[in-house]
Amino acid sequence: MSKYSILNAPDVPNMPWQEKPADFHDGDIPLWRYTENPIINRNPIPGVARIFNSAVVPYEGSFIGVFRAEQTNGIPFIYFGRSADGIHWDFNHDRIEFVDENGKPFMSGYEYDPRLVKIEDTYYAIWCQDSYGATIGMAKTKDFKTFTRLENPFLPFNRNAVMFPRKINDKYVILSRPSDSGHTPFGDIYLSESPDLTYWGRHRHVMGKTSEWWESVKIGAGAAPIETSEGWLLFYHGVTGTCNGFVYSIGGAILDIDNPSIVRYRCSTFLLTPEQWYEERGFVPNVCFPCATIHDPATGRIALYYGAADSYVACAFTKLDEIIDYIKTNSIVRTDDSEIGVR
Repeated sequence: MSKYSILNAPDVPNMPWQEKPADFHDGDIPLWRYTENPIINRNPIPGVARIFNSAVVPYEGSFIGVFRAEQTNGIPFIYFGRSADGIHWDFNHDRIEFVDENGKPFMSGYEYDPRLVKIEDTYYAIWCQDSYGATIGMAKTKDFKTFTRLENPFLPFNRNAVMFPRKINDKYVILSRPSDSGHTPFGDIYLSESPDLTYWGRHRHVMGKTSEWWESVKIGAGAAPIETSEGWLLFYHGVTGTCNGFVYSIGGAILDIDNPSIVRYRCSTFLLTPEQWYEERGFVPNVCFPCATIHDPATGRIALYYGAADSYVACAFTKLDEIIDYIKTNSIVRTDDSEIGVR
């Protein structure tokens, strides 16, 4: 019988899945790679050199997604894709054309690192875009045919935003990382909330880098948090610096269910770090960047989608009980849990 449960999410019996490898040992980090990675390779469609750091969701018995597609001129935009099994993808050959609430075109100069989340009967895409500097863009859709732009939640500079999949205390809630205009050599995760998706406030610090080597430079929110009986399960990225540049790894934390600015558990070790050729070798080497999960409450299975070396999309798998137990067993203590006011 399962120790923990996934809450407020539909069953996904046909989710992508691969059992744990036979050579897996007790004590190993319970997140294993899909043996057929990468699931999206270079030059996937005409005019697009790379797809990576992208988000997927279950939809009407299959799967759909919004994808960071770097065009052959180097500019990233968001493309739409479909899949019957969550592994093999077909993409529209034209980028998503966003419109404003009057139906007029509303595009930015670039768009990258999208996330995708369903709240009630509406799907929301969140990404990084240009608005006098890098900041967060947002759009909504119900049919994946019309994507209507909403107000940008933040001023420049900001990156790595993802919404929670339901309202908390009757507010929309988002995680983000305030940054600067460059290849940000710093960054903490913050939480903000909104009553209407227009006005955002009550900003709270969630967590920052630590002395652990793998996340000693900066961190950023990853896949949309998964609501569980133990709290919000968050896969995020942690960054370290080496003599050959940054290295991006995947970490895990559990946030308080009612006040997710409180970190209940935070794993001291990475859950996945660049080791395979498609993670170590690419346009930007040594990157594992989490952006989405597919999860099934009936079985506790979780498929984690991540960008690899800014060149590919890859997938890894875990089970809810195992990943929560691992995070809790290897948790570092946060010293400011009681400081919930403005700081």
